[in-house]
Amino acid sequence: MDHDVVLAVDIGGTKISAGLVGADGQVHRQAEVATPATEALLEEAMRGLLTSVSEGAAPRAVGLASAGPVDPRSGRVSPVNIPAWRNFQLLGLVGVIMPGVPSVLVGDGIAAALGEHWLGAGRGVESMLGIVVSTGVGGGLVLNGAAYPGPSGNAGHIGHVVADPAGPPCSCGATGCVEAYASGPSMVRWARDQGWTGADARALSADAAQGDAVALAAFDRGTQALARGIAATAVLCDLDRIVIGGGVAAAGELLFAPLRTHLAGFLTLDYVQRLTVVPSELGRSAGLLGAARSALPAPYPAPAWSAP
Repeated sequence: MDHDVVLAVDIGGTKISAGLVGADGQVHRQAEVATPATEALLEEAMRGLLTSVSEGAAPRAVGLASAGPVDPRSGRVSPVNIPAWRNFQLLGLVGVIMPGVPSVLVGDGIAAALGEHWLGAGRGVESMLGIVVSTGVGGGLVLNGAAYPGPSGNAGHIGHVVADPAGPPCSCGATGCVEAYASGPSMVRWARDQGWTGADARALSADAAQGDAVALAAFDRGTQALARGIAATAVLCDLDRIVIGGGVAAAGELLFAPLRTHLAGFLTLDYVQRLTVVPSELGRSAGLLGAARSALPAPYPAPAWSAP
């Protein structure tokens, strides 16, 4: 197989996906496994997945996208939704599995944004924010045409921008964060407090589509907070586009219509009124393709913290 492929890996709380990806974005081989619960089983799953996907190939690099927080400089990860990995040396593990192959670590929010900018709904724009609205609310920035992970590797985490300092407590320890309003579980929790009796975010979307007043109010409340976070980020970073994916975004216009309405009231400065908000085009593939792009050469040079 062509040496111009990279091995891309997307690590999340429910699944780990890997694939060989070419410089043109074509995925030549892909597989995924459920994310195990213990460190030993995680290591075994990573070894089996990376070895099987790369068999017979000579990838030039490995691109790793991981749920965060991540520490790309040290190669360590402590994903909130993978309790077995705390300060875990992920780049070290991959170096043992793929000896001699350089690897790059990025957060999953950065990877999703990078994938959309490369091949999806962010193509052609200079500056964008990719957002994943799901169990949490994550994000990643592309500025001046290149991914911007920030010094720690965690820039763009819009879920922990404060939408209302008098708001509900957030899992991060602050109060009133976007995630405390706009994540699937947060909207479900609020709806239940108002008397709604459904099971989860999917049921909330279904009831909202049928006109249920509480379900619709939950989306309105969540998107108002999300709009505040987007508006603040757009003003600070001078953004062209917002690309939104994730399970809650699958609700379509139930999310996008009230979000755009709220944004229209918050984007008051002339230079941010060009901002467009669009759904993800790559869906579940965004993180894997972004991981691949991070490991490929220019126009996205490898970050300074690439591991030899």
